[in-house]
Amino acid sequence: MQTCKIPETVVASGSAVMTLKRLGYRHRKKLIFTLLLVVAENLMYLLYPLLAGFAINATLQARPLHALLYALMVLVMWAIGAARRSVDTRTFARIYAELAVPVILQQREDKHSHSTIAARVALSREFVDFFEKHLPMLITSIASITGAAVMLLVIEFWTGIACLAILLFFSLFLRSYTHKNELLFGRLNNRLEREVRFVSHATTPSLVRHYRVLAGLRIRLSDREALGYLSIGALVALLFAFTIVHMANSGGSDAGHIYSVMTYMWMFAMSLDDGPQLLEKYSQLKDIGKRVNTGQV
Repeated sequence: MQTCKIPETVVASGSAVMTLKRLGYRHRKKLIFTLLLVVAENLMYLLYPLLAGFAINATLQARPLHALLYALMVLVMWAIGAARRSVDTRTFARIYAELAVPVILQQREDKHSHSTIAARVALSREFVDFFEKHLPMLITSIASITGAAVMLLVIEFWTGIACLAILLFFSLFLRSYTHKNELLFGRLNNRLEREVRFVSHATTPSLVRHYRVLAGLRIRLSDREALGYLSIGALVALLFAFTIVHMANSGGSDAGHIYSVMTYMWMFAMSLDDGPQLLEKYSQLKDIGKRVNTGQV
């Protein structure tokens, strides 16, 4: 009888970073094309507050043809977004289809139980989700935070300085925040790997305790994410208050300038708001990388 053998290219996946690098290299052509669409979409997002401010001033000055440039930019932005969404599903569904079989074969080779293999195949999907959902989000967040801060430094200097101060403040807590998340995900994934065995053999009290622990861990992770959002919201509110008072006292700002400044601040705030979710995903992948030998990637 012919047996399935893992290809010679199989390597142990000792960390999330190495697994992501191998996946990225193996599927680099598909990923580069997809991510170029993400970059193009972000360039349009970065330009639209300036063009919107220009369109507002052109409208107030009765120059409709100049204002229509904004409508053209909106059309281009949506066309790029539609193309990216169409490509995304095709790219990442195929990547996961190629990833799942080597994961199963490698976990069998490592002599793990059926319940552990089933859990780890499900967990391996998180690597593909990172490329599909969180890498574009990361690129968008970095581009928007950096771009908005730079544009604000140019058009409203002290607001740009305030944005940089907020980034510096949150960087002081980055390491401790992610470390705590890693500990919680470690406990959560330990439970998930034993879930099939619990479902098959555990008594009613054990099942109740198991799902209560899972719920408690997920609630703690959610509470930490919520605290991160609240902290960001408090500092962003101060940023808006400072900028509004400063522009009101300075005077001389036209409607287009005010709109551009407010929009760049919102861009900065909404991208910063993605931080807690991205840090949670990083901690989750770091723990999964220690568990899942993805084999041929």
